Amino acid sequence: MPTKCLFPAAGYGTRFLPATKAMPKEVLPVVDKPLIQYGVEEALDAGMRHISIITGRGKRAIEDHFDTSYELEDQIEGTSKEDRLADIRRLIDECTFSYTRQVTMGGLGHAILTGEILVGHEPFGVILADDLCIGETDSVMQQLIAVYRKYRCSVVAVEAVDPDQVHKYGVIDGRQLDANIFTIDSMVEKPPADEAPSNLAIIGRYILTPDIFDILRRTPPGKNGELQITDALQIQAREGMVLACQFKGRRFDCGSVDGFVEATNHFYNLRREKQ
Repeated sequence: MPTKCLFPAAGYGTRFLPATKAMPKEVLPVVDKPLIQYGVEEALDAGMRHISIITGRGKRAIEDHFDTSYELEDQIEGTSKEDRLADIRRLIDECTFSYTRQVTMGGLGHAILTGEILVGHEPFGVILADDLCIGETDSVMQQLIAVYRKYRCSVVAVEAVDPDQVHKYGVIDGRQLDANIFTIDSMVEKPPADEAPSNLAIIGRYILTPDIFDILRRTPPGKNGELQITDALQIQAREGMVLACQFKGRRFDCGSVDGFVEATNHFYNLRREKQ
C-alpha cells in the first residue's frame, strides 16, 4: 500500500498577494494551523508516513515548520502553551520529510514528475494543500486508499460542482463501476461549461501508480503550455484503468480568498463547539 505522499508546493500563491510575497501560501494559517499541516495529518492518518514536498524559491518556511524549534520549545516548556505544539510534534516524530525544488513552474504534471526522485518506483499519494478536505467518517485520502486496495490502479478524487464552475477544474467522463466509483473514459482540463462531459471535477487528492512518471515524460504540453496531470491520466486510463472516487465529505477551496475565509470560519466554529 502507498506509504509516500507527494505535496506540490512550489506555486507563487498570487491570489493571496501581498500576504504571499514573502510567505508560502501553504503556511497560511486556517485558525492556528498552516494549510499544509492539515494535509500532512490527512496523509499520516491514511498510513503515508513518508512526506515528500516539492518546493521552490522562498519556501524555506515549510521546511522550518516541520522541524524542531529549540529556542521556542525551550521558552514554552512546562507552560500551558506547550500543548499547542502537540500536533506538529506528532508529525515530526511519526513522519519523515524530504524535499526537492521545482526550478521552473511547468504545471501540476511537471511538479509531480519532479517528485519522482523522492517517490521512487511505488504507488504514492498526492495532496494539494489548497484543497482542505474533511471526510464524513474516513478522510478523503483514506477513501482513496480503500479504492486502491480493491482495484490496484490510479484513483482520483472527484466532487460534483455547479456547471458554471467546471471551467476551473479537470472534469471526467466515466461510467459508474460501484457506489461512488467511476471508471474514467476521458478527462478534459478546464473545459467551457457547454463542452464539459460531466460536472464531476477532479480535486486535489490522488493515488498514482508509478508508471505515471513514464507517461508524464511522453505527454506533450497541454492547456497554457503546461504539463497537465489530467492529460497524463487520460493516457493512463486509455492504456489501463483509472478510477474516480466521489468522496464523502466537504472540500474548501483554500486557493481562493472566499474558500479560505469559509474554511477559517468552519474550523473556528468547530473549536468554539468543543470549548
